[in-house]
Order: sequence, then structure tokens, then C-alpha cells
Amino acid sequence: MNITEVITGRRTIKKFTQREIDNTKIVEWLQHAKFAPNHKMTEPWEILFIGEKTRAELKHKTNFGGASKVLAILSHKGRNQIERDENLSAVSCFIQNFMLQAWDEGVGTFWSSVGASTLGRSTLGVSDEYEVVGVLAIGYPEEIMAPKERASIEDKITYLD
Repeated sequence: MNITEVITGRRTIKKFTQREIDNTKIVEWLQHAKFAPNHKMTEPWEILFIGEKTRAELKHKTNFGGASKVLAILSHKGRNQIERDENLSAVSCFIQNFMLQAWDEGVGTFWSSVGASTLGRSTLGVSDEYEVVGVLAIGYPEEIMAPKERASIEDKITYLD
């Protein structure tokens, strides 16, 4: 696929097959994802590989759709609000890079906010220095939904003098 096909073809996957993904493949995609833009090269992301016990304790309503792997992606809070915002933006770019890399190889993802709850943070053992940006379910799609209609980008553009 070319980059346009990867971006426009990517879907959130809610149900996965039982086919396993090796951790080395995930680490490879994370290696590529780290090239996300990040102010002053802070690389504010941290990754937690979530095992079966922790996964069960998170009590996700669908157990992450039966995904092969589950990761939590954290962002360092930074020293002030500006740094916090920059870090969250960088980590979001990191996650998008990861998701696109996986999709390009036929692997789907689901971005959940379950880790940001009090239970989620406690279960993951996340300190006050970090925010949980997302918990990612990763696996081979059992079903790929049709794309949802999106607004024209022209409706979102304002031209300034």
C-alpha cells in the first residue's frame, strides 16, 4: 500500500482473530513510531506490554475484542502545561505512526481510554508523573467495518489574511 491507502484505509478494529502477533513485530513498529515529532526530542512516550492478569484486571467490556496483544501508551506530564500539551501531542503522533505501521502489515488496532480511569491507572501502576494516553488492542482483524462518512475538509478550513 502507499501512504494514502494506509491512512484512508485504516479502521478501528473491534473484533480480532485468534492469530498471534509476535512481540518482536510490535517492537519493530514501535521502533518506527518513535520518529514522531516531539518538541526538543523529549521522546515522552513509555510503553507497557499488558499481560493476561493485568488485562483481566482492567475489566474492559469486550476484553479488547480478543486482541492478540494489548499495550498501554503513557506520556510524561512534563514540568508545565505547555510541556504537558506538547508531550500529549507527540505521544498521539507516536500512536498514529504505530497504528499505521501495523495496518500496512494487515494488523488492526483499537485505541481505548480504559487506562485513564482511576481503576486503569491503579491496575497499570502508573505514577503521577505520567498520563495514560491510550490502551491499544492489537491483532489480526476478524471484521473490517466500512468507512464512516466524514465532513469535507473544506468545511473545516478558514483562510486568514
